[in-house]
Amino acid sequence: MENQFSNAQRAQVLTQALPHIKRYTGKVVVVKYGGNAMINEQIKEQVMEDIVLLWLIGVKIVLVHGGGPEISDIMAKLGKKPVFVDGLRVTDKETVDIVQMVLAGKVNKSLVNLLEMTGGKAMGISGMDGRLIEAKIKDERLGYVGEITKIHIQPVIDLLEKGYIPVISTVGCDKQGNTYNINGDTAAAFIAGALGAERLIMMTDIAGLLRDKDDPSTLIPNVTISEAHALRNEGVISGGMIPKIDCCIEAIQKGVKNVIIMDGRVPHSILMELLTDEGAGTMVTGG
Repeated sequence: MENQFSNAQRAQVLTQALPHIKRYTGKVVVVKYGGNAMINEQIKEQVMEDIVLLWLIGVKIVLVHGGGPEISDIMAKLGKKPVFVDGLRVTDKETVDIVQMVLAGKVNKSLVNLLEMTGGKAMGISGMDGRLIEAKIKDERLGYVGEITKIHIQPVIDLLEKGYIPVISTVGCDKQGNTYNINGDTAAAFIAGALGAERLIMMTDIAGLLRDKDDPSTLIPNVTISEAHALRNEGVISGGMIPKIDCCIEAIQKGVKNVIIMDGRVPHSILMELLTDEGAGTMVTGG
């Protein structure tokens, strides 16, 4: 595999990436790394390598992560059965403590550690640090599932200015000291909006928006907000894709240039998206 490319071919690949590097150097790119895309350790390491590479060429990368499968795993070990209403985890007091422990502790610090081992300079924070994510109860039936009321973005700006890759776990808080479980996609959209990010990349476990959800060859590479509304009415955007597209639209309305939904299990998909002409996944734009 190593000798597949000549040095001249490698050099050509790098020169082709140059205009893309110029476009993103000094710009903010927010990456939302989803729970289901994080399951494979080898792919996770590759994603961290890609993030460090982008950071080394001067892209201001912010990593927002979930960790649903890990939360469910720890809950099972503690004898708690996860309950979901409309795709959202019902979060009682005991569960929100587990969410905080897993997301702000285990998952967050393991990602920071991976980035550091790969040669990056990373700092892990939760949405509770510096009151980054302020929230309130979204729906009494869901318990401590939070709806974002305010983003205090300064801690993230401070870390970027000091040259760190901020790694953010999506737990929030309110002024009464309650902790909330925050949907990772929503948090990423709000954070990217507050930073006026050049791009938000949503890494998930599907190829992007598909015209036929069972056929990866029906990938829709580009969609505007108005086209997304039409596709939703047609039933093309349905199920779990509805909240994802809603988050993309939210991010654009908050000032993000464009949003990509891509398969985080494909090796080097971030680099394909940012540093090649072809790109990856589905790009959602304002239109």
